[in-house]
Amino acid sequence: MSEVARIDKWLWAARIFKTRSTAVDAIKNSRVTIGGVNIKPSRMVKAGEIVSVKKPPITYSFKILQTIEQRVGAKLIPQIYENVTDPKQYELLEMNRISGFINRASGTGRPTKKERRALDDFVEPAMFGFDDDKGEIEEDDEEKKD
Repeated sequence: MSEVARIDKWLWAARIFKTRSTAVDAIKNSRVTIGGVNIKPSRMVKAGEIVSVKKPPITYSFKILQTIEQRVGAKLIPQIYENVTDPKQYELLEMNRISGFINRASGTGRPTKKERRALDDFVEPAMFGFDDDKGEIEEDDEEKKD
């Protein structure tokens, strides 16, 4: 175990990313920063540094406790880093999870029947011209339906 490690290897070894290549892609796409500064995959990190990782919709922050370049078991992770993510980020994650179907990620497939009806109920009032006082459909829209 050395005092420094490459950031791409550390992110993979600490199980923050599933593969080293996904860690490298995240670093190259400016989703990993140290002290608010974009870095390169070959950047050497040492214990005590705080790494920020953007995994939409939130940004995780990790304090490096131990520098490693070989992957370890999940039980040893608390010895490798400390999660210092702001609690507000987790609230944002919860709000995003609750909103669910409104912001569907691409590639998640078609909405279920229940989601489709909820989308229709959400969108239809905006599509039709409602009379603000009565809450009824205006006459022009009723003629189109006949």
